[in-house]
Amino acid sequence: MLERDEVEPPPAAHASSGWQRLRHWGAQLREHAPRLTLSVRTRLVLLVLAVVLPGTLAALWAAWRAGEERLVRHLRDDARALSMVVDRELAQRAAIARVLALARTLDTLPDIEPAQLQLLETQARRAVQGLDGWVVLSTPDEVLFSTRLPPSTGEEPLSSRRPREPGAPPLANRPMVGSLEPGRHGIPSHASLVQPVERRGHVLANLEVTIVPLELQRLINHQDLPPDWTAAVLDGRGHIVASSSGGPALTEPAAWPALSALMQAHDEALLQGRNPNGQAVLTYFSTSSQGWSFIITAPRDRLAGGQLQSLLPVLLGAMVLLAMGLAGALWLSRRIARPLDDLTSMAQSLQTGGPLRQHPTGIEEWDYVSRALVNASEAMRRSRSELEQRVNEAVERTRETEQISSRSQRIAALGRLTGGVAHDFNNLLGVISNSAHLIQRHVHNEALQVPLSAIRRSVEVGSRLTQHLLRFAGQQAVHPQSLDLASTLKDLEALLSTVLGKRVSLTMDLQPGVRLVTADPAELELALINIALNARDALNGAGKVSFSLRNAREDELAGLAPGAYVLIKVADDGPGIPADILPRVFEPFFTSKPVGRATGLGLSQVLGFCVQAGGTARIHCPPEGGTVVSLLLPASQTRAPAEAGAEAGATSSLAGARVMLVEDNEELSRVTATLLRSFSCQVLCVYDADEALRRFGTGAGIDVVLSDVMMPGRMDGLTLVKALRAMRPELPAVLISGYSATPVTDDPTLIVLRKPCSPAQLLDALRRAISGPQATRD
Repeated sequence: MLERDEVEPPPAAHASSGWQRLRHWGAQLREHAPRLTLSVRTRLVLLVLAVVLPGTLAALWAAWRAGEERLVRHLRDDARALSMVVDRELAQRAAIARVLALARTLDTLPDIEPAQLQLLETQARRAVQGLDGWVVLSTPDEVLFSTRLPPSTGEEPLSSRRPREPGAPPLANRPMVGSLEPGRHGIPSHASLVQPVERRGHVLANLEVTIVPLELQRLINHQDLPPDWTAAVLDGRGHIVASSSGGPALTEPAAWPALSALMQAHDEALLQGRNPNGQAVLTYFSTSSQGWSFIITAPRDRLAGGQLQSLLPVLLGAMVLLAMGLAGALWLSRRIARPLDDLTSMAQSLQTGGPLRQHPTGIEEWDYVSRALVNASEAMRRSRSELEQRVNEAVERTRETEQISSRSQRIAALGRLTGGVAHDFNNLLGVISNSAHLIQRHVHNEALQVPLSAIRRSVEVGSRLTQHLLRFAGQQAVHPQSLDLASTLKDLEALLSTVLGKRVSLTMDLQPGVRLVTADPAELELALINIALNARDALNGAGKVSFSLRNAREDELAGLAPGAYVLIKVADDGPGIPADILPRVFEPFFTSKPVGRATGLGLSQVLGFCVQAGGTARIHCPPEGGTVVSLLLPASQTRAPAEAGAEAGATSSLAGARVMLVEDNEELSRVTATLLRSFSCQVLCVYDADEALRRFGTGAGIDVVLSDVMMPGRMDGLTLVKALRAMRPELPAVLISGYSATPVTDDPTLIVLRKPCSPAQLLDALRRAISGPQATRD
């Protein structure tokens, strides 16, 4: 016989050839598919064939499998039933042996009295009455009694007892079912169920209950099996004990390797194949718990004959269904042609945009399609109208967006202009503030102290005005500090009155003993202004607004971190906020006002300020009317640093300090240098970053750098400090700015002051910078 690789091409060649043929067929199909046109009648006939033929094949396969499974199930059920019968017979004898072995009579073995032995023999004969088997009680040396023999009289001497036959098995140490023993010495063939008689941990005798093949043969003969089937009982060694005749000749498993291997691996199984005699058979076996097996064998041709009989009704039914389906397809094709023509005309009308009228066809699907075409025609007309309307709306929105964008660009440009103006104005304020301080230090005329104090107060007012301008320009950094809210609200009363207008009455209820808070005063001022603006709009320019300040109660701190808080409450007597939009008032860009009237960022800034400070903002509308906005800010554990004495301490600590002053405004640079020299500082004045880098050298002659943030040239103040620290790490530096597009640095060793600042603040910042990082953090 030739090997596989000698007659077949390699698998790769097969795959390549098959793939090429598949591609060729696909190309032919694509080439001829556009030319293939089939009528509705042909398609319906093909549909009937596509539905009926797979169903017929499935039914035939199911019928074939059902017949096969039915025969196998019959074999299995008969084998299990007969196995249970044989098992019951064996179990009955095992129970007899177990009960007799537990008899008290045997407690005196091996010295048992003849009368007791006769009594036990009588009980044994009564137990096996009606059975073909017998009971044997034997010790290692002799047979005490056997119910196969005539009963004893009880008077025989012990010496007359029959000894055990030579070659008899030894005493068993556990219950067991023996195999079939051939007949000898007048004893018929039999199998024994052995029950050891155990007393005091020792086996003294065997009690055997036998079963003869005749009993099992009667069991098989009583079974209603088909005439061509064969059934057999096998003992534990695989020998046939009893069998029926009429079917294929049954061979013992020892001569049938396939059956023998299957019986060793499973308790029950089905074997399809040929027996050692060459006959095609189906064999099912089932092994009982006692170790004996029952086998049923049926010829394979019985399966084929039964299958053909079961398939005939299925074939007839399939032919009838096919004929009925083809007739129905031909009838239905005539009913479909006319509705298709109607749908074609409706589609043509839809294409031209004309009106459509529905014609009922009696077919639900066609009627549905015609209704869909009519609805599509109406929807298209509505869509044209809606499209025109949406185009007009889109054009209008585009114009509004352009206006908003233009307004935003103008606001951004105005913000940049405002920031630049604020920077120059802060420089002027710095000159005035430092000059006034110098005059006040060297002039002791009481008549000049009043105007000098007025100048300094005016500088403070001007500084606040520039902070408003910087906030508008978006260039105001956050500088938290300890605040006395009572003083802050009192100072803001005039500003808030101006924001609310003359027709709005403003009242303030500021309780004494309110704790300090840590927050940015500019952000707090902006938040209160935003609340006041919203209250003014809600009152429509006339009404009452009240500000109240007190320490918050415990029941008002739900959802906040543990600790003490301060409550600022702003209430108005306006109409209130509708309940449906009240939960959204803190959302960014949310506003109920017309486009262009508000940005939707006012109350979101209020909430952001409170959350940044560690608290929260809440809003509610009381039942009696109006709106109440509550600001909860965490209380500070420290008090604001006092400026009294700061100047004196700074004077002593800054004496002899070498300061590099980087300021592009010559007037401000000259006044600031004079102020520092008045405190015994050595000042090196430079006017841009490049000059500062040239004159810095190794940095050995500089103790601290004081630089403006915004300067002309390629570097600002923050970049300059980084460049100087690259040459001298940990160089003490203080930045001062009134306007800067550079983000505030997060370097803890760098101090940033807001311009204009008081001389005390400037001196304190220089002292902390020279003292080191710990003083900077303090």
